[in-house]
Amino acid sequence: MIALDPVPKPIDTLPLRGEADAVALEDRAGTLSYAELEARIGGIAHWLAGQGLVAGERVAVWLPKTRMACLMPLAAPRAGLVHVPINPVLKRAQVAHILADSGARILVTQAARIAALEPGDVPSDCRVVIEEELVADDALSPSSADTDALAAILYTSGSTGRPKGVMLSHANLWLGAISVAHYLQIVSEDRVLGVLPLSFDYGQNQLFSTWAAGGRVIPLDYLTARDVVKAVERHAVTSLAGVPPLWVQLLEAEWPVETAMRLKRLTNSGGALTPRLVRGLRDRFPNADLYPMYGLTEAFRSTFLEPSLVDAHPESIGRAIPFAEVVVVRSDGSRAAPGEAGELVHAGPLVAQGYWRDAARTAQRFRPAPEFATSGGVAVWSGDKVIEDAEGLLRFVGRDDEMIKSAGNRISPSEIEETVLRGGEVAEAAAFGVADERLGQAIVVVVRGDRSREDDLRARLRRELPSFMQPARYDWREELPRNANGKLDRTALKAGLA
Repeated sequence: MIALDPVPKPIDTLPLRGEADAVALEDRAGTLSYAELEARIGGIAHWLAGQGLVAGERVAVWLPKTRMACLMPLAAPRAGLVHVPINPVLKRAQVAHILADSGARILVTQAARIAALEPGDVPSDCRVVIEEELVADDALSPSSADTDALAAILYTSGSTGRPKGVMLSHANLWLGAISVAHYLQIVSEDRVLGVLPLSFDYGQNQLFSTWAAGGRVIPLDYLTARDVVKAVERHAVTSLAGVPPLWVQLLEAEWPVETAMRLKRLTNSGGALTPRLVRGLRDRFPNADLYPMYGLTEAFRSTFLEPSLVDAHPESIGRAIPFAEVVVVRSDGSRAAPGEAGELVHAGPLVAQGYWRDAARTAQRFRPAPEFATSGGVAVWSGDKVIEDAEGLLRFVGRDDEMIKSAGNRISPSEIEETVLRGGEVAEAAAFGVADERLGQAIVVVVRGDRSREDDLRARLRRELPSFMQPARYDWREELPRNANGKLDRTALKAGLA
């Protein structure tokens, strides 16, 4: 387990932590040792530094998980520039928005992706570079950047409107890497399969936390769950991160027993694990420690649940990660009592620097920490409702703006969804409130599964939920839409209901 050093360093110095001849990256092109990784990062940084850009200008990357996509998060900051990753599954209008909003001066991409763009999508002062063109004849040494300097802008998936850019400093990224590597107990022998988008803070941190511990990253762009199974087998993977929809797909896939036994660590974020999913993961991967986590792009990661507590508290999101302070706050700004729902507020050095060029939304979400918090300064007021129990463990209740208001009751969609999924009649579920003249809002649950089991589902929910929480109807689908980060696209689902 790596030491918890609270002193941040420039993020581009991460490769210096690994043994020079150990493998840092493995992909279709072969392997890169830590020494080779450092040299490649220095080379890309040298090329960028020769393009006449001013320190702090933005370099956008719209690529699948190529080597360039994996190395640019460290190379751009080394050159004094700001890395702006763009999810490769985004469409041209979303890409155009990110390029314009970020003021990117360089876009690194592929010829096929350029062909998908239309005139005007790339700003006139943004140069487009095919990744193969980026060839260096020298290398920049590791930087001595101010750790408060901006290093990256990560754009949210846009599920609640146009994507907004979260500004992350060297310190945010460095301390996030050290924190995660520590509490996940990543070691140099670990092989981490990177299936999540590198534009997603959770996906990018897999690079950083693995390299902080001297381990090996295997980036993977996959089409089916079977691709993940094969990669785990082929690369002797020990660690796998996912979001709940991916776990559902992986549990539906066939796993050779020996392959499933290789995994020793599963990490989850981007949505709560249901007790049924926990049981399924335990049964399928008996040698793996399970780490449920909760995070915000605005503060990177907030909580994790220790594997030893998962069976007794399967619905908990745990306690604060190292370097984070997480408190539960009433609407009047005072501390919520144990068992009382309140807003999750995250303070400390992992808090981002706000939203890029958006002072109004920054002021709404980034506000002074509560007076009773140990950490001063700015905190992220998440808008998420949680409850802290007597042991200090947190349970997610729901977002205040997603709560269903029915017949005078405030109902958590998460509670409905967890109960619907508990019996196994359906594979996935998302609960919403829709306008109803009599109730104000009626509960509708969009589900994926066998419609012939609806009577069984309704009968069980009558036993397990009070009358005011009973869904008015179920909307059965063969597939549920997902956003760019692999999560259920709640905005699309709700729009379909409307």
